[in-house]
Amino acid sequence: MAGVTALTTTGPTVPGMDVSSHQGDVDWDHWWAQGKRFAYVKATEGTGYRNPYYDQQFHGSHGVGMLRGAYHFALPDRSDGVAQANYFVDHGGGWTADGATLPGALDIEYNPYGDDTCYGLAPDAMVTWIRQFTDTYRARTGRAPMIYTSTLWWDRCTGRAGDFSASPVWVARYADSVGPLPHPWAAHAIWQHSSTPIDQNLFNGTPDDLLALARG
Repeated sequence: MAGVTALTTTGPTVPGMDVSSHQGDVDWDHWWAQGKRFAYVKATEGTGYRNPYYDQQFHGSHGVGMLRGAYHFALPDRSDGVAQANYFVDHGGGWTADGATLPGALDIEYNPYGDDTCYGLAPDAMVTWIRQFTDTYRARTGRAPMIYTSTLWWDRCTGRAGDFSASPVWVARYADSVGPLPHPWAAHAIWQHSSTPIDQNLFNGTPDDLLALARG
C-alpha cells in the first residue's frame, strides 16, 4: 500500500487475506508465517464460473491453521440473486459448523465488465437483488452472508436503501483508516486495506471474536 506506513485502528484486530485464481496455488505456510490467521477464497462468479484453484486455496488455508471462508463475485446483470446464491452454495460457498469455516461472502462492487457501475440496475432493483441473494443464502445455510463492498459503491448503487445489517460488512478501502461505513452499518467486521503484495485484511476484533463468527 504505497505511501501508508501505519494503519489507524481502535481496538484489537486479526490479520487475514483473500485470494482468487489470480494467485494460483498459494504458499500457505509463507502467509501463516507472515501472521495471517484467516482467508477468504473466491469460489464462484455469476452462475457459470468456479475458481479452478478453489480446492487448493480453501483447504490449504485450513491446513496451516487459518479460519477460512468462500466468496462469490456478484454479476447482478446476468441472473437474479436467487440463482447466484444457489450456484455459490452448490460450488463451495456453503457453511459448516466445524469451528473453522467463516460464513460465505457476497462480493458486490464496481462492474469490471462494462461502463455501468451499477450493472444497469436502479437502486431499488439492486436492493431487491441483494435481498434475494442474502435471503437465499440464509435459507440454504442458516447463516447471513458477509457482504464485501466499498462505501462509495454501496451508497451510490443501493441509494442507501434497505437494511442489511444482519450481514457483517467487509469494507474495501485502501487507506490508513477504514473511513465512513456504508449505510446502515455502525461497525465493520473486516477491512480490506491493501492489495499489495496480496489482498490484505484486518478482522475487527480478537481471535476469540473471529472464532465466534466462524461458529455462528
